[in-house]
Amino acid sequence: MFETIRKYSKVLMYPLFLLIILSFVLVGVNQNYFTEKSPVVAKVNGKDITQMDWDNAHRVASDRMRQQDPNMDAKWMEGPEARYLTLERMVRDQVIDAAVQKMHLTVDNASLVRALQEIPQIAALKKPDGSLDVDAYRALVGAQGMTPEGFEAGMRRDIAARQVLGGVSNTAFATDEQTKLAVDALYQQREIQLAQFAAKDYASQVKTTDADVEAFYKSNQELFRQKEQSTIEYVVLNAEAVKGMIKPSEDDLRTYYKENLSRFMDKEQRRISHILIDAPASMSAADRDKAKQRAQELLAQAKANPAQFADLAKKNSQDTGSRDSGGDLGWVKPGDMVKPFEDAAFALKSGDISDLVSTEYGFHIIKMGEVKTPRTPSFEELRAKIETEVLAQQVQRKYAEVAETFSNMVFEQSDSLQPVAEKLGLKIQKAEHVTRTAAPGATGALANPTFLEALFSSDALQNKRNTEAIEVAPSTLASGRVVEHFDARILPFEEVKAKAHDLFVAQKSAELARQDAQAKLEAWKADAAGAKLASPIVVSRQDAKGQVPAVLNAAMHAKIGDAASWVGVDLGNDGYTVVRVNKVVPRGEDSAELRLRQKQEFERYQANAETLAYYEMLKERFKVQIKVPRPAETKIS
Repeated sequence: MFETIRKYSKVLMYPLFLLIILSFVLVGVNQNYFTEKSPVVAKVNGKDITQMDWDNAHRVASDRMRQQDPNMDAKWMEGPEARYLTLERMVRDQVIDAAVQKMHLTVDNASLVRALQEIPQIAALKKPDGSLDVDAYRALVGAQGMTPEGFEAGMRRDIAARQVLGGVSNTAFATDEQTKLAVDALYQQREIQLAQFAAKDYASQVKTTDADVEAFYKSNQELFRQKEQSTIEYVVLNAEAVKGMIKPSEDDLRTYYKENLSRFMDKEQRRISHILIDAPASMSAADRDKAKQRAQELLAQAKANPAQFADLAKKNSQDTGSRDSGGDLGWVKPGDMVKPFEDAAFALKSGDISDLVSTEYGFHIIKMGEVKTPRTPSFEELRAKIETEVLAQQVQRKYAEVAETFSNMVFEQSDSLQPVAEKLGLKIQKAEHVTRTAAPGATGALANPTFLEALFSSDALQNKRNTEAIEVAPSTLASGRVVEHFDARILPFEEVKAKAHDLFVAQKSAELARQDAQAKLEAWKADAAGAKLASPIVVSRQDAKGQVPAVLNAAMHAKIGDAASWVGVDLGNDGYTVVRVNKVVPRGEDSAELRLRQKQEFERYQANAETLAYYEMLKERFKVQIKVPRPAETKIS
């Protein structure tokens, strides 16, 4: 399903997210009939994608992501970048759908069956006769919230989509010369020397007056703009809150103990020995008959003299793992062995010898040794575990009931959160400086975009009403209300005088550093003898030696000739760096195996570039419009 685009596109840093998002057309996210109006956020081939479509799609994607990886970064999932990735995926799905229809592509049943058989989880559902376990298949796709019909429709769609892009991605190639040029540039190493001019080292030279600082403030007022913000109250209903409302009774605990005792007990274990005569499925019928005859002869000997079973196994068993120990397999519990072997073994009594048992490995003669019956744990031994499990079940049931009460009360008594807090024993929390976007480090409801959007709706701001109950995480509802709202404004000089002073000094320090560095750079270009540079270091795109990206990029892009190359790097308020590039450091010769891998990797990137270019052409053909701005990328530490 677009492996090339997924694996090598710009969103590589979020691969798990893109792998989890299934085709949203399968889960019914186009819910326009729930609302009279929903803003259009994108158009593809004349069809609208609305804000509600987008919200629903992202909720589905987030839920599936959390199921796949419970330890995922929930804050990132609710952030603007993840939401925008969902929108881009929705657009891409619709572009590919339009291309499939335009090209009249179809997928026959044979192609669908082959694709399904390539999925390990489905291939594992085959019965011994080769047919598919339909009930297990239905349960597998049902666990993803889908029907077999819906899942197969999605598979057909994805196969057709691969046909759209496959004609480009599957035909890309690169010559040896192209690969060498690209690899040499990518892995090039350069020896450099640096001179650092840190702005902070020039701060003592900056002379300031109140008039200078105020003039700086007036010339840079956007630096002192305070965002629109609110002081809010909010309440959160989650499993932890519901847990405090419940105390399982003694009868509940004892009933659960009785109903689940078999699960709490260890499995019965049996000491089993066997003799194996190899007869795999790949063996010819004639050879298999000979193996069976040999096994029958050994069976007769074993039953005639059970005490000699171990000697018989040592001399004749073809199971190399147990032969030397007289066929002893150790303690075996249900589920350890293949089913035919297990069924036969657990039907025996201590000391019994089975008839021939046929498995995929061959013919077995099984002898039952000691039987270890598991001890029954008492109720008191299991009390703590039972209390935890019963409480979790009761919380889950109670939450659904309480969630409805919570939702109704915050809506029906919308002028205050006090009634719902008192009714359900919830704490009213307060937060200041809340903005339309989550603040760095925000968690819980305050990091949820939907909750923040509701807080800044016209009804919440103008009428100070409760927001509706909003799901901010699985089994977690929140409602908030604005206590006080502050419009965006330029803060008065007196409030920000200290900040203005620091910014003014930083700016002037950076200017002094830049002037000094640029003067020395010109002087050193003319006469390098007086240059005060650090010791040489060798850097590459793979090993920056701790240099900031701006310095590394300048060093790697500088032209190299017969003489050293000089370049200056302006680091803004951090200062300035002078870089001398001495030479290119030769790389060692790559092995033939490495060169082959490099060529394959380069061909994949080539295919990715061509595929993305083709996709951009399709976007133009189907008149794609994304009406919301792309969020600024967050640096990943």
